[in-house]
Amino acid sequence: MRGGAVAVVGGSIAGSAFAGAAARLGAERVVVLERSPGRLEDRGLGICTHNDRFAELVDAGHLAPDTRRHRLTVRRWAARGPAGEGDGPHGRGRPLWLQPFPFHSHHWAVLWQTLREQAPESVEYRPGTTVTAVGGDRDGAWTEQADGTRTPYDLVIGADGYRSVVRAAVCPQAEPEYAGYVCWRGSYDSALLDALPGGAAAWPEEECATVCYPGGQVVLYRIPGFDPGSTLVNWVFYAPTPDWLRLDGPTAVAAGTLTDEQLDGMREFAARQLPPYWAGVIALTPRERTLLQPVYDLATPYRTAGRLLIGGDAATVVRPHNTSGAVKALQDAHAFEQAGRRLGGDTWAPLLAAYDRERSAAGLELVNLGRTLGRAQVTGAPDWSAMDEPAMAEWWRGQLGGGGGFGGHALGRAG
Repeated sequence: MRGGAVAVVGGSIAGSAFAGAAARLGAERVVVLERSPGRLEDRGLGICTHNDRFAELVDAGHLAPDTRRHRLTVRRWAARGPAGEGDGPHGRGRPLWLQPFPFHSHHWAVLWQTLREQAPESVEYRPGTTVTAVGGDRDGAWTEQADGTRTPYDLVIGADGYRSVVRAAVCPQAEPEYAGYVCWRGSYDSALLDALPGGAAAWPEEECATVCYPGGQVVLYRIPGFDPGSTLVNWVFYAPTPDWLRLDGPTAVAAGTLTDEQLDGMREFAARQLPPYWAGVIALTPRERTLLQPVYDLATPYRTAGRLLIGGDAATVVRPHNTSGAVKALQDAHAFEQAGRRLGGDTWAPLLAAYDRERSAAGLELVNLGRTLGRAQVTGAPDWSAMDEPAMAEWWRGQLGGGGGFGGHALGRAG
């Protein structure tokens, strides 16, 4: 048993998973330091897990079998016809391809809550705790808070996202790189769809829609609501960088803070580029449920330094095209835990080295796949008017290059 005290900086999906892993590996004390002052239920965005990856994580004990989720079976690719021609009776666009899509969709906060509830009772959560610096060496580590308080630990795990304080100490040369475009995001009660021509029935519940236009696309699917039995619409709209956006390092425009001009500009752009039904889906989104996230890439050449370790988005930021973000975070924690079980012993050092070898390589592969998908689908997208089902299937195979990674690697796969 390794024993000692472990701090996890960041209490979201990755942080909760790492905290549980550290406790099961024998840490006498696990403290999760989360800067948000309350619980994280307001993070109502959608994420997806491939059916196989979800089953693997359930079998490994990281997810509960009854985790609430929404079943998706098909991805409908579409584009606007010339002058709106071929958009169909409800204005859903010209069909390009019906792609098999064996995924579950999730409400971020519901998945987080499941992980939080599964954490051992010994894990201590401290919301409203801002870590401003970390450090350490081969013998120990420490965290420092905004008031200057410094606390020693045997291990500090950074699960504090793409603006990670821990990454700055582990791998200071690694910085997020802007991909050159943004994603607008939104979610709302699916009952609002009844206001559109054709209503909710025009869009089958098991369908993930990907609607393409020159220079971008919007991906739309339903997710479980935070309240059991409810369903939300969730969408991600890849678009050019707005003229007003100032990129002063990795940032986002939070839900509810967009001005009328900014919000109207996005909705008008959607109306010009998308078939009417999908532009209407976006226009229904309330201001308080609409946000903007610039798209970034980040790959760290290594993930550990002394008694510091990073995982989740602190270690790799992968473009959403991969549909692998939550799986990546959970697999990082799984690799950490499995390395500890495989190596045994009573120290943390061998575990950290094994984790670093496995997950640094896997993370880089996912980042590279995200870049490939981004070029193929956004910045270097084909002429959609010339695409049909055979051409789409060939185009998709070319993006994957015969390898895996879309939806995440199989659990336990190294490299």
